[in-house]
Amino acid sequence: MSLGLIGFLSTRGWVVRRVSRAAAIALGVALGAGIVQPVAAQEEKALRVPDLSYRLALAEAAAGRPAIARFYREHDYAALWTAPEAQVRRGALISALERAEEHGLPSFAPRSRDLLARLGAMQTQADRAQLEVAMSAAFLDYARALHSGVLTPAKVDPGIVREVPRLDPLKLLQDFARSEPRAYLRALAPQVPQYDQLRRAMLDLREVIAAGGWGPAVPGGKKLAPGDTGARVVALRDRLIRMDYLRPTLSAVYEREIQKAVQQFQLDHGLTPDGIAGPSTLAEINVGPEERLRSVLVALERLRWMNGLDLGERHVWVNIPDFTAKVIDDGKQRFETITVVGKDQPDRRSPEFSDLMEYMVINPTWNVPRSIAVKEYLPKLKKNPNAVRHLRITDRRGRVIDRSKVDFTQFTARNFPFNMSQPPDDDNALGLVKFMFPNPWNIYLHDTPSKSLFSREVRAFSHGCIRLGQPFEFAYVLLERQSDDPKVEFHRHLRTGRETTVPLEQPVPVHIVYFTAWPDRFGQVRFRRDVYGRDGRIFDALRAAGLEFDALRG
Repeated sequence: MSLGLIGFLSTRGWVVRRVSRAAAIALGVALGAGIVQPVAAQEEKALRVPDLSYRLALAEAAAGRPAIARFYREHDYAALWTAPEAQVRRGALISALERAEEHGLPSFAPRSRDLLARLGAMQTQADRAQLEVAMSAAFLDYARALHSGVLTPAKVDPGIVREVPRLDPLKLLQDFARSEPRAYLRALAPQVPQYDQLRRAMLDLREVIAAGGWGPAVPGGKKLAPGDTGARVVALRDRLIRMDYLRPTLSAVYEREIQKAVQQFQLDHGLTPDGIAGPSTLAEINVGPEERLRSVLVALERLRWMNGLDLGERHVWVNIPDFTAKVIDDGKQRFETITVVGKDQPDRRSPEFSDLMEYMVINPTWNVPRSIAVKEYLPKLKKNPNAVRHLRITDRRGRVIDRSKVDFTQFTARNFPFNMSQPPDDDNALGLVKFMFPNPWNIYLHDTPSKSLFSREVRAFSHGCIRLGQPFEFAYVLLERQSDDPKVEFHRHLRTGRETTVPLEQPVPVHIVYFTAWPDRFGQVRFRRDVYGRDGRIFDALRAAGLEFDALRG
């Protein structure tokens, strides 16, 4: 006897239309549109009041999922998914699972098809109980993935120390049970414009890939500049046309229009906007849509990690691969400065996290981190006790030591007993101001006397802290909400030459992030280089978690 999508074969179950299982599965969520129909009132009551075998089977099936077990206990084991009136709820879940890839998530389609098949094969109370648990588990797994990401960041890369706000699974089930299902599922995704803009970019890139991409790469060789001609200029021209940076033209000369197109590409990708297609520019132009799509998929996951985090009406946004720090007021950029970030070495890469900026220090003392003292300065002191004279060396009681009386060769990184610091000075490693949001990683924003590094295209040179290109202007913006003349107040403290702590009356959230794909103020997604290789590791982890990238080719 084949009844397709069936509930129970007994008179206590559902009346079911005779449709083949294949047809029912093809109809997908149509099981909520009439394939399964409620029966007489007494039969419905029998369905809604679980019998002992159902309760025992459900408790056993939920033994490994405490939140699911508790939810059903607290609701007297009432069915969430298999009751006749749960048609809309079932349909909403199956539809969401089938469309998970529209969010750049690993495919949930095999799971949804398994649930549909089990609906069609269900015959006993035990079958029904196990299906209830399976559907609740699928809902929770999908909800977690959509709301706060598939991965645990620190397990992918130790430099991602961000705490992910995870939803309580019991509350998820409770809230979903009393909500409009489709609206609730939609609301799980990040409710910020950048998320939808990244999703649109994902769809656009899929279309580009399906259409054959942006054509052949520009062959390697010397830089291309205005006035140049030849096959490489033609290849550059054709690729810029395919990428919508240049109107169609037959010119084989690197003329003004090509120069302007290259310059706009450079601006969009964080490159030096000189209009010349040098090695770094050509390397970025030759990046294919598949790699850009990978960046977008990773950016969606990263944004899900921050879902539910209150960014703050005013906040500081430091994007490591963009080499910028911005002050955002009510969703709009108030200020921007270029940055230098941590060097691409295991112990120097800038970590990703959010914290609260509480104060600034004008004319700061640099207390040398122990890792720097023993790795960089101790070897110099072993060779010459009078090395690094700009640093003050003190014992554990704060007394300045007499270098001539210390044999530094007896010390190692493990037993070095001194502290090192640099007093306030124009040449201080922190410059003339630092901005503090105390954290376990000792990361902060600061000025620097090494101004030449800001002229570089890739600015990853620090020990991990974030150096600001315009630290004074940054300070003025932060002080403007607590001072009638922030510039005058700042320089009043600066002129004293003394270390001065200035509290922020309204602490400002700081978000140190790592987005190689991020929308500009017009909603167009722009791309940056993966300076630490973190995106690559995240993408590999997404693939390992089930992301079917090959299927995204159209």
